[in-house]
Amino acid sequence: MSDFFYQKPFPIKDDTTKYRLLTKDYVSTIEVDGRKFLKVDPKGLELLSQEAMADVSFYLRTAHLEKVAKILDDPEASDNDRFVARTLLENAAVAAEGQLPSCQDTGTAIVMGKKGEGVITGSNDAEALSRGIYETYKERNLRYSQVVPLTMTEEKNTGTNLPAQIDIYSDQGNSYEFLFMAKGGGSANKTFLYQQTKALLNEESLTAFVKEKLKSIGTAACPPYHLAFVVGGTSAEANMATVKKASAGYYDHLPTEGNMGGQAFRDVEWEEKIQKICQESLIGAQFGGKYFTHDVKVIRLPRHAASCPVGIGVSCSADRNIKAKINEDGIWLEELEKDPRRLIPTEESQMDNPVEIDLNRPMDEVLAELTKYPIKTRLNLKGTLIVARDIAHARIKEMLDNGEEMPEYFKNHPIYYAGPAKTPEGMPSGSFGPTTAGRMDPYVGPFQAKRGSMIMLAKGNRSQQVTDACNEHGGFYLGSIGGPAAILAKENIKSVELVDFEDLGMEAVRKIEIENFPAFIIVDDKGNDFFAEL
Repeated sequence: MSDFFYQKPFPIKDDTTKYRLLTKDYVSTIEVDGRKFLKVDPKGLELLSQEAMADVSFYLRTAHLEKVAKILDDPEASDNDRFVARTLLENAAVAAEGQLPSCQDTGTAIVMGKKGEGVITGSNDAEALSRGIYETYKERNLRYSQVVPLTMTEEKNTGTNLPAQIDIYSDQGNSYEFLFMAKGGGSANKTFLYQQTKALLNEESLTAFVKEKLKSIGTAACPPYHLAFVVGGTSAEANMATVKKASAGYYDHLPTEGNMGGQAFRDVEWEEKIQKICQESLIGAQFGGKYFTHDVKVIRLPRHAASCPVGIGVSCSADRNIKAKINEDGIWLEELEKDPRRLIPTEESQMDNPVEIDLNRPMDEVLAELTKYPIKTRLNLKGTLIVARDIAHARIKEMLDNGEEMPEYFKNHPIYYAGPAKTPEGMPSGSFGPTTAGRMDPYVGPFQAKRGSMIMLAKGNRSQQVTDACNEHGGFYLGSIGGPAAILAKENIKSVELVDFEDLGMEAVRKIEIENFPAFIIVDDKGNDFFAEL
């Protein structure tokens, strides 16, 4: 048996984060038995979480935005890559004005804290942090997305975006460190755990595994991604926690080699290999190209000899992560980019003009126009859309099951899968980007059989059942850029009207008027699917 040796599991070498001082209030020190302790007033925790969740909803990291801007200068980037990249930068500039959040899905609030054993708060820290989150979601134009179960099948929106996920760990010292995240459903749903074996751990098998699983991520979570790939873990839970933090850049400064103590490390060789696989997949920044990912972080962990958990997860184009710390010098928050517009080139890339589609014509005429064009065709939409998400679709399906008629609005207009954030005063709409299309897949066949959902607009790839339904019934699925919710609200959505199911809050059915709304033909009426051809 070897000698005892304790290894810190995640030995982060240094922290290059730039912080800004939030306040010197709420922090003091005391001495007990010759040792200095840090006292933090719970009001300081409340202020910190309030400011962190506000910043992360409207601003992004400079390093992230610089990677988006890099796409515009890459001669190997596709026109679609550049179109998406420029749109995302313009969206960031609109969001930085502080009224419209960068994404309409303002996410689950997640707080991970490392509390030094020399820190005294005298409070329930999770409660103080939750109150700060509550204040931000109440005061800013954010969306309440959290639903709580009243029974196994009955749920209700809390109307506060609480509860938050708050995990606080013990550490040495007398400082308090944090990672705040706003995690939307789209990217959260693209977190996968695979229970593998030692047989995976060879070049050939691991390469084949990566190529296969990348397709399951698809584009529904708004690429370009920061991809995390974690092999090993003392438990499945340990693997998944590492995936989440790695996707947020939290483990960028791990060592790059293993040791006999079992330290976590980054495998930079496999990072380069997987990044190349992502580029060669041609999935691109949503509609084909090179930039499926900005970067890849591969982390290797120790494991039980009989288990080999493998985790994959992403941080999306709304890369909403922010670090913070409290020490005797004050309360500090990571500096995010306040002027994204400086990264946008003055000259736009030359692209073919999109096809103009007037959605206010009768549905049969719009379908007859769309059938003229192949998949991947870029469109410019104007007219009326009906907005409906998961719960609204479930209610309409229940109506059909009960022998009732489908609402006429579902037959007369295209359906936009989306759920808005709160509307700022004086604006026609809050942030209003597309949601993940795949959640509505089971409804497409039954609805199109009734001549409803003949044209659908959302983000991400869809299942074969949607392609089959469109082929059988003459329908279309149009892909919208995932991510630019703020700029859509400011420039493309001209009015919003409540139509049905008011009790569903952000999931109620709405009618919106749009102009110059970008989209691509993804699935057509002939059985063609853009993503299936990659």
